Formats: sequence, C-alpha cells, structure tokens
Amino acid sequence: MNRYVLEVCCGSVDDVLQAERGGADRVELNSCLLLGGLTPSIGELITAKRLSSLPVMTMVRPRQAGFCYTEAEYQTALADAEKLLACGSDGLVFGFLNADGTLDAPRTRELARIAGNRTKVFHRAIDVCADWKRLLGQLIEIGIDRVLTSGLAPDVYYGIDVIREMVDFAQGAIEIMPGAGVNLKNVDRIVEATGCRQIHVARFKEIMDTSTAANRDIFFGGALYPPEDRYSMIDGDYIGQMREKL
Repeated sequence: MNRYVLEVCCGSVDDVLQAERGGADRVELNSCLLLGGLTPSIGELITAKRLSSLPVMTMVRPRQAGFCYTEAEYQTALADAEKLLACGSDGLVFGFLNADGTLDAPRTRELARIAGNRTKVFHRAIDVCADWKRLLGQLIEIGIDRVLTSGLAPDVYYGIDVIREMVDFAQGAIEIMPGAGVNLKNVDRIVEATGCRQIHVARFKEIMDTSTAANRDIFFGGALYPPEDRYSMIDGDYIGQMREKL
C-alpha cells in the first residue's frame, strides 16, 4: 500500500489512462479544465471506468465562474450527480456557496445525501469562502469526507501554513488534500509541512492534432483563440516520477 495517496486531475479518458500508467491511486474526472473543471460527460465516465481500474471521482459543476448557482443550474447539478453515480462514479466533487461566500448548507447537504456511502469531496470553493473554519466545521457536520484546497492561496506552496491549520482544526474528522501547483520540486515540503497523506496533482504534455492544418484561419473557441492543432494530456511519465518521489 502506498504511503501517500496520489490523485490526478484529469480532463479526458486518455488523461485517466496516463495517470494510471504513471502510478496514480485515484483520479478526478472533469471536462473543461481551462475553466477550472466542469462536469464530465456520461460517456467519458463510462469509458474511464471500462478502460481503467482506478477509482474515479467526478466533478459536479454546471458552469465556470463562482459557486452560487441559479435554481436551474442547481437542478442540473442534481441530475448530473444522480446519473454519474448510476454510471459508476466512485464519488462526487462539488461546492456550493451563497453570494456572500458562506456555505450553501441545504444544497451541500442534498448532494451529500445523493452521494450516499460514496465519497463526498468539497472542492476549492473553500479557498474563496468567507470563513474557512466555520465552513469546515459545517462540512464535518454534514458528513463530507474530503476537502481539496490550496490553503486559500493561488498556489498551494504559499498556502502551506493555512493547510496545516486546517489539518489541526479538523482533527481527523475530514480529510484535507492539498492541490494547485504541486510539483516534483515542492511536494516533499508540502507533505512534510502539512502532515497531509494525499495530494492532488495535474501535469500535462502537449499533443499535436494536425487535422486543422489545411486552414489555420479557423478557430472554434472563444476570444482566447487557442491553437487548433494541439491539446493537453496528462504526462504519465511525470506522474510516475511523482509516484516514485512519494
């Protein structure tokens, strides 16, 4: 059994397969990682479960930009959660806040109820909340299993002290998992200083797809105009190095 749990943030089935090749213990499956991760498709989950033996946590996030959702968005999240669980998801990753940055406890409680005995993870919405101690206490009371956090910092390395405080505050009642900016150079310091037994990692390599090369004036994205002849995939070799280091 591995001393530390290595979870890899994935945006596709190929990412999941690369993570497994590298020695990951678990994956978090999303779509649209450029937007921070949104709900994956049912087909993505089904295929990931069929082709990989890793536990798959699935994101439930109906849109980018914040965590205070309209009623329609919330109902979409509920429907997605039920379908993801029915198709084999090993747990749900979600976060609901009110407009003032406090926990939307009724919605959080309902998602926890839907997840039942499968793993319930509150994601990095905690990093923008109004009072993390109050929120963490509420999550413990609701029965959330794990929190993904950067320690309220843009990069987890700069949030180490807060993450250590979270671990001490939680007293084992909820798992604290550092994520955002974890790499081979800082992972030793992060796990040593925080006392956390698991980490959340994403590391990508560039993959070329030349099928659009015949007309380079065409873009299918928004105003960012990302290149249409390449995309990102989890770097399985890097994940393997992380696994060895841990």
